[in-house]
Amino acid sequence: MPLHILYLLFSIFWSILLVSQGNTSQNNPLLLYSTTTDIRLVSSVRANNKGKPVTLVKNYTYIAAIDYHFEKRKIFWVDHELGTIFSIDYDGVAAKNKTEIINGVFNPDGLSCDWATSKIYWTDSYTNHIEVATIDGKYRKVLFWTDIDQPRAIAVVPMEGFMFWSDWGEIPKIERAGMNGDPKSRIVVVTENIFWPNGLTVDYKTKTVYWIDGKLHFINRMDYNGKNMKTVLEKGFEYPFSVTQFETKVFWTDWKTMAIHYFDTAGQQRPMELLVTQRPMDIHIWDQRQQPPVPNPCDDNNGGCSHLCLLAPEPPGFSCACPMGIKLVDEKNCAGGPQELLLLARRTELCLIYLDSPDYSHRVLPLEDVKYSIAVDFDPLEKYIYWSDDEVKKIQRSRLDGSEQEDVIVTEIQDPDGLAVDWISQNIYWTDTGTDRIEVVRLHGGYRKVVVMDKLIDPRGIAVAASLGWLFWSDWNEKEPKVERSNLDGSERTQIVTERLGWPNGITLDLDTMKIYWCDAKLDKIEYANMDGTERRELINDNVPHVFGFSLMGDYLYWTDWQRRAIDRAHKQTGANREVIVDQMENIMGLKAIKLDPPQGTNPCQINNGNCSQLCLYRHNQSRICACQIDFELTEDMKTCEKPEAFLLYVKKDSIGRIGIENKNNEVTIPIAGIKQAR
Repeated sequence: MPLHILYLLFSIFWSILLVSQGNTSQNNPLLLYSTTTDIRLVSSVRANNKGKPVTLVKNYTYIAAIDYHFEKRKIFWVDHELGTIFSIDYDGVAAKNKTEIINGVFNPDGLSCDWATSKIYWTDSYTNHIEVATIDGKYRKVLFWTDIDQPRAIAVVPMEGFMFWSDWGEIPKIERAGMNGDPKSRIVVVTENIFWPNGLTVDYKTKTVYWIDGKLHFINRMDYNGKNMKTVLEKGFEYPFSVTQFETKVFWTDWKTMAIHYFDTAGQQRPMELLVTQRPMDIHIWDQRQQPPVPNPCDDNNGGCSHLCLLAPEPPGFSCACPMGIKLVDEKNCAGGPQELLLLARRTELCLIYLDSPDYSHRVLPLEDVKYSIAVDFDPLEKYIYWSDDEVKKIQRSRLDGSEQEDVIVTEIQDPDGLAVDWISQNIYWTDTGTDRIEVVRLHGGYRKVVVMDKLIDPRGIAVAASLGWLFWSDWNEKEPKVERSNLDGSERTQIVTERLGWPNGITLDLDTMKIYWCDAKLDKIEYANMDGTERRELINDNVPHVFGFSLMGDYLYWTDWQRRAIDRAHKQTGANREVIVDQMENIMGLKAIKLDPPQGTNPCQINNGNCSQLCLYRHNQSRICACQIDFELTEDMKTCEKPEAFLLYVKKDSIGRIGIENKNNEVTIPIAGIKQAR
């Protein structure tokens, strides 16, 4: 049986059922509305009602939009300031079970519930995205992300499989598109006589769209194709924001009058004030007839989809989709998870940017006390993210989902600008432009040791070739900028690039071709060379005004640019196929491109930590050495570290050293910064 006939029969049955069961909302529809801080319910939509509004939700910061799922008795709202979408259960008496279902939303402005398949759709005016998620927040996907500029209101039409949204951008408009995100279904339905298209609502019975303009002060209506445009009302407005419709009445909120108004299109002469409230925002009619049953193919075993079943305007009436960052491997099933990601430090937050999907959607990790994140790296073996924070003076780590957040280093750290994980030896290295040192510690934070401290002025970028036993770093020193290399214990240090440098920022390695890449934020270019500095080549010198974060994965380089506030990528050998991954994103710092496939590589420290009791450090083309943290020394077996009972201290002009008495080969420089003329 065709879907439209099935829908007609179902609607007739539902109407009979409502009458036979005496549906209470038939005679007394409820007005659901929000202020910036509260969500309230009024027991009638009639002007002569004097009932007091009931507050269901209160004490929020900026509730921009609301909607509901009548059958499941759920109310949804977005908090613009918190960047979060919430839900709460309403049983007709009280609201309970408040749940945070989506976080990491930047500026959510519009919200609409697809009651037929239990999804929520929303607009984000910061990312300029149209997104969808299941009502429990488990699966989330970006549907549209191009040619959008400040999207505002949104309304779904499940029985047709499409949705409408308004756009406040430089070219204001109203668009219609399939609820499955099919770009072929997308059309612009309004471009004329429009300025600030605020509220948007749909009368499913008459197949009419109502929208309100906050600047031009009118309510218009049109059919689903944008035709038969008619002005419903063009007076009685000050600053209209949201609009809804019920039977022959249209209701709207007004920011300037601080009130909810209504107008009856069946002969009313002028608009009426329904109630006065502080900063009214969104508005809906809580009534069963506003969400009639919609038979749809997603009702049958989720359409056979492994994750998201999304309604569509074209046959077969739906399509399967995957959560953000996951590929659809066939028409029904999604891959087991994301495979390629960018980890991005954004000062007060860390983000995951998914490279497997064309929208390059990103998610903010739910972390605490991130104040000024600078550098970021990843352990592909244990799946931990590591980052440095320049304000709280820490190096921390967490899982990819933000769980298990913990400190790694919290003392004697000043400006940790660069991080590099040796995943084979399970060590992490960092540069510190405050202490002018390069240090290493186990990934869990134990056994800290200085590996390089002499003649470092402003160490910045750092990279580890774990399977080769090499450590690379850049030095910003204005007088003598350079790129250097050493073994992983700091031995055999050599300068590999010293000429034609300005501010060598990030560095990254290509182990397949044995190349080192670096970006220069003063000379505005990206270069590469062999790992000994020979065969130096310039790769990109156009539109890279201040490159900071720098990473390589596969055939592509990825970088952040402070001045352009963008993340780009380009082919590592030609500089071609350049693409903007993220544009106009503030506070972008370091980044790391990662694959979640099992890593490849080995060195002598991989098994049992090289039989070292503390640190195992690999030397290129040699063997590993065991090393100890500063207050321990190596015993005669050259594997075990112990605390010495006695030692000798000596003074040089610019340093203080220690020599072991009981154990040989234990001369170390004590890491005390700022010594100039010691005696």
